[in-house]
Amino acid sequence: MAVKTDAEVIIGGKVYTLCGYESEEYLQKVASYINNKLNEYNAMEGFRRAPMDMQNVLMQINLADDYFKAKNQIAAMQEELEAKDKEVYDLKHELVTTQMKMENLDKSLKSAKEDISVKDKKIVQLETQLKHR
Repeated sequence: MAVKTDAEVIIGGKVYTLCGYESEEYLQKVASYINNKLNEYNAMEGFRRAPMDMQNVLMQINLADDYFKAKNQIAAMQEELEAKDKEVYDLKHELVTTQMKMENLDKSLKSAKEDISVKDKKIVQLETQLKHR
């Protein structure tokens, strides 16, 4: 069972205690992300002039937007990964098929060389017989 972690973080200049089953480093990273968003929006004069409840809603909307964009990006990457997995599977199948064809061609070549060798010996034998007549 995972161990619950408590971490004191600073968000928007206030100290909060975050609790969760993630590492303290992860909880600090979450707080840092939120602080970066707050700093980004506080740099906009229109945001600073808005009432606090409006600021909170705008921040929530922005975080939800980030979440859905990341979720869509993950879905697109999963589709790309599945397509690449299928391509790798197809290439492996093609490789095996080509190897089998090559083995068959090697066998045919070996058989043809043996036939040529037998026929060369027969030619030499027939030529020798002709010379002795």
